[in-house]
Amino acid sequence: MSFNATARLAFFATCLLCRVVTAGADYVVVVSQATSNDPAWNHVVEELVDKHRAEVVVYEKHVNEALPALRKTFPRYACFVATSKEASRQMVADVHRLTRKLDDDPYTDIFWGILTGYDAANALAIAREREPLVIQRVTSGTELAMECVAEGVWYSELQKNRMVHKARGEKEKQIDGPNDTTAALVASLTEGKTDLFVTSGHATERDWQIGFRYRNGSFQSKGGELFGVDTQGKTIPILSSNPKVYLPIGNCLMGHIDGPDAMGLAFMKSAGVRQMVGYTVLTWYGYAGWGCLDYFVEQPGRYTFVESFLANQHALIERLETHFPDISSLDSAPGTTLRMKFELSDAAKKSGLTVQDGLGLLHDRDVMAIYGDPAWSAKLAPGKLSYEQTLTEVAQGLFSLDIKPLAGNKSFEPVNTNGSQRGWRPFVQYLPRRVKDIEVIQGQDLSPLITDDFVLVPNPRVCDPDKTYRVLFKATDVLQSR
Repeated sequence: MSFNATARLAFFATCLLCRVVTAGADYVVVVSQATSNDPAWNHVVEELVDKHRAEVVVYEKHVNEALPALRKTFPRYACFVATSKEASRQMVADVHRLTRKLDDDPYTDIFWGILTGYDAANALAIAREREPLVIQRVTSGTELAMECVAEGVWYSELQKNRMVHKARGEKEKQIDGPNDTTAALVASLTEGKTDLFVTSGHATERDWQIGFRYRNGSFQSKGGELFGVDTQGKTIPILSSNPKVYLPIGNCLMGHIDGPDAMGLAFMKSAGVRQMVGYTVLTWYGYAGWGCLDYFVEQPGRYTFVESFLANQHALIERLETHFPDISSLDSAPGTTLRMKFELSDAAKKSGLTVQDGLGLLHDRDVMAIYGDPAWSAKLAPGKLSYEQTLTEVAQGLFSLDIKPLAGNKSFEPVNTNGSQRGWRPFVQYLPRRVKDIEVIQGQDLSPLITDDFVLVPNPRVCDPDKTYRVLFKATDVLQSR
């Protein structure tokens, strides 16, 4: 589908608020009336419609107005096109909550992302990305499981001069790094063709402080431009055009777009970032951020960037629902940590969890932004896996999820424990289509959670290396009317 100016006006003239306006596939673009009326931003919407044969939902004042249309269509993907002014901390929280309301269970119902940019041209460049990204080279400002990546380097934020490098086809090696890693990190983006950038440590909407326990340089932003500033005050521009994804898993505020100088916008405009996550608030608990490494980096090739983000959200919500049912339905202003006392459930006590864990999960649930086209595929190159995970439809509507240990009795243990709330994540398997009327035939002892579009199996922690862990279940298809 292509649009000239006349056709574009006719197209949106027929658009009724909060109604699906095109017939199409399993992808919906959600956009405000004001943004859809802007010709430059209309080009972004049109690009997504053309790329995904998408349907369009337009809301007048608040993104929640899109709920009836989303419930009717129930797409697999929803892309929320928003200007940088619209893509606020509150909008991120609102979209989290909205995407859990398409059905009656408490879990996120669709793969989603907020597509924004420094300006409409930047957002259009992100929307136009079509070629899937297979991540070969990784650069990190914090310790990373290098055995899981094809090649790359990480610089310690905790210990001066410590870095680990991995060349393609070789084992990782610890070597002495520079006192100031600013120039090296800039070069990895501008010269090294980095596909995945990972950061942690102190940050604000205007800077990332590279060293956490020692003096180092910083990355800063202004007007959509990203640059490094070393310890001598030298400014080093960062310009990188190759498509990449960004995981600021431990940074405060990196996902908070509070104006044109926001770091997130600069990464999108100057550094070629096509998808990123990021906290919109100060972070202290860490489950929503650090867990993305458990699914994306430490299970290389299993999940796309967006699938790993959502798998971690499912894990977070399941933990909240299972162990803290008395508070799991509460909402608060994003960034506000509730101060309250409540009685711990038996499940929480058995797992050694505290009131602080419950409040931490609630704090993290709706404050991790994900930006970009949710259907664009970015995956790590296939690499070392601790367990095999296979879903087979053995007969019509009869599914078998098999989890086979590959690393002996350590198969289910954390791969790397750097950060907060690391490891022991449940197994998450997405289903090829939506189902209902679910009946578990085998594997009840594993306490599986089976929803309409994914299976979650709690990590049993103790691993029998000679056992294949199996969940066998029946289900019928969900028929979706359009």
